[in-house]
Amino acid sequence: MANCNKLFKDFNDELSIPSLKRKQLMRARDNVRSKISDYFEENYPDYKPSFWIQGSYKMKTSIRTKDDTCDLDDGVYFFKEPDITAKSLQKRVLNAVKGITSTDPIHKNKCLRVIYKNDFHIDLPVYWRENKDDDNENSKLAVRDNGFEESDPKKFIDWFSDLKDDDGQLVRIIKYLKAWVDHVGSNLPSGLAISLLACYQIRYNDRDDIALLNTLQSIRDRLKWNWVLKMPTCPYDDLFALIDDDKKEYIIEQLDSFISDATEAISEHNELEASKLWQNHLGKRFPEGKDEDTEAKAKALFERASILSASPHVSRLGQVITETPSSKSIPDTKNYGGQK
Repeated sequence: MANCNKLFKDFNDELSIPSLKRKQLMRARDNVRSKISDYFEENYPDYKPSFWIQGSYKMKTSIRTKDDTCDLDDGVYFFKEPDITAKSLQKRVLNAVKGITSTDPIHKNKCLRVIYKNDFHIDLPVYWRENKDDDNENSKLAVRDNGFEESDPKKFIDWFSDLKDDDGQLVRIIKYLKAWVDHVGSNLPSGLAISLLACYQIRYNDRDDIALLNTLQSIRDRLKWNWVLKMPTCPYDDLFALIDDDKKEYIIEQLDSFISDATEAISEHNELEASKLWQNHLGKRFPEGKDEDTEAKAKALFERASILSASPHVSRLGQVITETPSSKSIPDTKNYGGQK
């Protein structure tokens, strides 16, 4: 069967944010932070912001989408209890970042979004906490339509860091699943939800293609009997609480389709044909394999290696072969064709 492990490793590299874009993202982050700090120092000096990168960028599970965009979550923290509403505190941060780009920033329910058109965006969730040095205290997230809610992304990052394997397969599996969501489009689980499903249902293997198939099967089996997906850290909310039956059915259909093609791809002998099956769900960025029978090639290489590693013998016809009952060992001599 076709071993597409190397193709998946190449795909992981393709999904990763390129160095140049990463540098641009960091420059934009620094500029946004500077604008917010300057704005609050000038207008609200008793509110001094601090910043902390969170989310997929911190987890190293960010991907470059098929449209060549990416994102960054940069938390804005204030270490004092606000004397204004959550919405007002968000608006102050929104005012601070207006005019940074040609596109107006968006006031979302749980963050402010600064858009660098056709390149990337930076999300700015806003938090407060009384004690900067007390990591046991949960931060409170400003939610536009619901006041302040306990939420602690730092604890989630710690939870994820303890869960990761040394080889990085969990991170890669999450990136492959995000690429699937990006390729198929809306109505699949969010990036956070698909990441959490992978954390709970990961099935490790020496090969990424088999690990992905087994993880997909594990996710489908879980969702067929249980649609509760709670965060392991504060606020311990259920990410599927508002999902309706139509969307549930659609997700299962997409999982079934992916699992069917993945099963066929792993059984397929020809690497090119196997890669086309993976492309059905991961998109054309997934690399095409070689038009060859990888199993037969691997078997031939193994047999050749076995011959080279065996003790050489000479048959009655003078051929060098591996040991058989009718052959005799090549004599050990230092006389390489010379005269005694």
